[in-house]
Amino acid sequence: MKTTMEEDITKTVKIIPLGGLEQIGMNMTAFEFGDHIIVVDCGLSFPSDDMLGIDLVIPDVTYLKQNADKIKGLFITHGHEDHIGAIPYILRELNMPIYATKLTMAIIESKLKEHNMLRTVKRKVIRYGQSVNLGTFRVEFIRTNHSIADAAALAIFTPAGIIIHTGDFKIDYTPVFGDSADLQRFGELGKKGVLALLCDSTNAVRPGFTMSERSVGKTFDNIFAEHRHQRIIIATFASNVDRVQQIINTAHKYGRKVVVEGRSMVNIIGIASELGYIKIPDGTLIDIEQLRNYPDEQTVLITTGSQGEAMAALSRMAASVHKKVSINPGDLVIFSSSPIPGNEKAVSKVINELIMKGANVIFQDTHVSGHACQEEIKLIYSLVRPRYAVPVHGEYRHRMAQAEIAESLGIPKDQIFMLSSGDVLEVGQDGAAVVDQVTHGGILVDGLGVGDVGNIVLRDRQNLSQDGIIIVVLTLEKYSNQLLAGPDIVSRGFVYVRESENLMEEAHDVVTMAVDECLAKGTCDWSRIKNEIRDSLGDYLWKKMKRNPMILPIIMEVSQ
Repeated sequence: MKTTMEEDITKTVKIIPLGGLEQIGMNMTAFEFGDHIIVVDCGLSFPSDDMLGIDLVIPDVTYLKQNADKIKGLFITHGHEDHIGAIPYILRELNMPIYATKLTMAIIESKLKEHNMLRTVKRKVIRYGQSVNLGTFRVEFIRTNHSIADAAALAIFTPAGIIIHTGDFKIDYTPVFGDSADLQRFGELGKKGVLALLCDSTNAVRPGFTMSERSVGKTFDNIFAEHRHQRIIIATFASNVDRVQQIINTAHKYGRKVVVEGRSMVNIIGIASELGYIKIPDGTLIDIEQLRNYPDEQTVLITTGSQGEAMAALSRMAASVHKKVSINPGDLVIFSSSPIPGNEKAVSKVINELIMKGANVIFQDTHVSGHACQEEIKLIYSLVRPRYAVPVHGEYRHRMAQAEIAESLGIPKDQIFMLSSGDVLEVGQDGAAVVDQVTHGGILVDGLGVGDVGNIVLRDRQNLSQDGIIIVVLTLEKYSNQLLAGPDIVSRGFVYVRESENLMEEAHDVVTMAVDECLAKGTCDWSRIKNEIRDSLGDYLWKKMKRNPMILPIIMEVSQ
């Protein structure tokens, strides 16, 4: 008869990514053992260019809703939007307790407060090295470094073995705040034996090591020294508290006052300052209203908008629509970030607008990544020595680059899993395989609507944006089906009607003929009349203009 220990060895744990594998963003992974599920991260992604009017995209959690009674908790690795942004939307439907480090939890609480959910969601702040026992899982938080303080990797202990999830990480031996990553703990777990490693792939295509955050401080010092007679405006990520700390330190050294501008920047710096993650010398920070009281060469603005976002503070300054700050010739604007894939055009547009206003723009050597390059990824693999490798967090090319690193370190190809969102990877001591697919994908958020805009609505928006709309209105008598008024044609976004009178007259004739034919045949079915209008007018406009506007027939009925 098998002992309990032997039975456990034959058991398997399921790893189910629900996002974060096709793009950088929307990170969410479920771990399932028996009747227990824990979830790691709950992020959003920003809409692509073809998602017209969409504000953000969150993971489809249909599988979790179907298994809501099994879910024990939500563990968050760090406080970036692509890891926490979907929490207010998903926790409305799946109320699970949240476990996170101090700064991460404070940022989450700020979001929950905005959505009036602070009272309903259970939360627990976890320290590095501390473990949480939930059902058959034990989860330990391990210190890592990233471009936001309090980032953590997770060691997930299951009866089938230990799984390590790195979260977003790099190894910074000289961090601005806090200590370096706890490599010793990774090594200890590696000696115990790690079943699977889910490792950040964002920079897996880049050779070497990621530079220390402190190296940016030296660059800032040189820039401030060279530009003593100019106002300095620095755009960076709101969440990069260490970067903001270094800017404030340099500004203080050169006797400059600092203004923080942009809602998310003000919010996060306020939280970080309150918790002691950022130290601001007395008298350095001033309100934006006081900016006019100081000469330009004595001020620094730290602002959002490093990704060219249309509504961010820097973009509004560049477009001359910011209420309180105008770009002056001679201003020095520093982009302390690199464009996220897909944002290059927007960033380039803002840079051009700034240069046209006479500003000097610096966008090189003022940023270091928060993600591990190839040598750091190799170091983690060498310490952890996992049996199975599961590259996560990145586009396919990033994850493929990590798979090649894992293989070069001796992990057999058949033990490296390039998963897709929705795959169910079953892992145990006796083997691993993808055994199933669960519902997955992106749920579109537009304003207050979550999931009410789908592919058909997006296709309609696409058509409207490309060729406009034509509305055909006609009035029929109730019983005789005689045409009483119309057809009238209204056009929006198709042609400028005043300059296209002949076209509109011909279109009117085409519709009139189609309606007359239908009524002559005694057709009473309105849907057939509408289809006839659509077909005949659509054919005419395509032949005449090679355009396909959306055609919307409206029939009104009047009883005389």
